[in-house]
Parts: sequence; structure tokens; C-alpha cells
Amino acid sequence: MKFGDFVSRDAIRAQLGADDKESAIREMIGALLEAGNISSDEAESIVKAILKREELGSTGIGRGVAVPHAKHPSVQRLVGTVAVSGEGIDFNSLDGEKVQLFFLLISPPDRPGDHLRALENISSQLRDETFCRFLKQAKSADDIRQLLEEADNNGFAS
Repeated sequence: MKFGDFVSRDAIRAQLGADDKESAIREMIGALLEAGNISSDEAESIVKAILKREELGSTGIGRGVAVPHAKHPSVQRLVGTVAVSGEGIDFNSLDGEKVQLFFLLISPPDRPGDHLRALENISSQLRDETFCRFLKQAKSADDIRQLLEEADNNGFAS
């Protein structure tokens, strides 16, 4: 599975304005709502599902990265977005570091395979230091889109 299979191009945010975990999640869900990927009457329920998942353990996986995610019956297919915070946000990460790169995923409960393949793709790409460094330096949604396309097409030469 590639980023192009699940990342909503119109929901990508290069400059997250949030300064805490919940507002970051709300801002990314808002971006998916604006892009028409989720319905307005389900947005709050999706935020709650992601926050509930965070209670089980932070999705701040370390090295400045978080992958907040949840399964939700309102989506028909896996959908996600990418956001960057220049300042970094305290996300209760495993390594205690602030998070700059966010990959948010929402998937239908009956499609666990897609969810796992997306998480696998994200985690595999994030092992690439060059990819992470370029993402953190991205100044626009277009920059991020280009990086995701490059990762999908051939990855990065470190």
C-alpha cells in the first residue's frame, strides 16, 4: 500500500497550528472534513475514537513522529492525512520528544488488512532519515505531496 492509496491530498497540512495533542487531532480531522473525506456529523465521534485509542498508549512512536489512528464505522475506506508541526507538539511520545510529523488514519472496522498495510507503509518510510528530514522541512502542502509521491514511486536514497 502506498501513501497515494490513503492520504487525502487536500487534507495535508504543512503548518499545524495546534499546540497540544487533542487540538492537533482535531485540526487534522477538520482538514479531512474540509476535504470531504468524512461527514460533519461524524467528525466529533471520530475525534473521540482517536482520543480513546490514545488512552491505550500514545501513538507518538518516537523520533518526532506520531501515527494517531482509529477504526470508525462512518468511513467506507481507509483515509488519512499528513501534517507537520514546525515547533513540535507534546504527544506523550515513547521517547519523550515533541512530535513534528503526524500521519493520521481512519479505517472501516471491517478492513483491518488495509489499516495494517498503511501502518506498515508509514513505518517503513519513516525508517528513512532523509524522508523524515525533508518532511520536517516541508514548507507547503505541495512540498509534502511531492515527498509522498517520491516515497511511493521509488523511495529515497539516503
